Amino acid sequence: MLTRTSTAIWKGGLKNGKGTMKIGKGVFDGSYTFASRFESGTGTNPEELIGAAHAGCFSMALALMLEQEGRKPESITTTAKVKIDRVGDGFRVVGIDLSTEGVVPGIDEAGFQEKAEAAKNGCPVSAALAAVPITLEARLARAKAA
Repeated sequence: MLTRTSTAIWKGGLKNGKGTMKIGKGVFDGSYTFASRFESGTGTNPEELIGAAHAGCFSMALALMLEQEGRKPESITTTAKVKIDRVGDGFRVVGIDLSTEGVVPGIDEAGFQEKAEAAKNGCPVSAALAAVPITLEARLARAKAA
């Protein structure tokens, strides 16, 4: 079993405090505040990091599923939009919208859609986030001429 580690440090109260989040062995170290999370302030937030993890996991799962069918992708670009909203007295992640575009030689649109849906349902991060609705928009693109 693998274990991955991230760390967050928060200093001060909710509205005037600030924090840092560190991923792994210092590959990413970002600051966050109330404003960066719930307003339009500078910095990152936990939801963006969840989105990055989800987009990365989904893209790798889709690449695997395509490659297993003999359709090695040239590229897969995925964006995850994590929605947070007030629910009752607090905030909750209420949904995630995945949008992906793949350049995959030798596959048709229906085959790409099928694999994308399977990747959405099969990636480990999707499984971990299954408590919220996850939507998927998938588009097959053609390679650009060199």
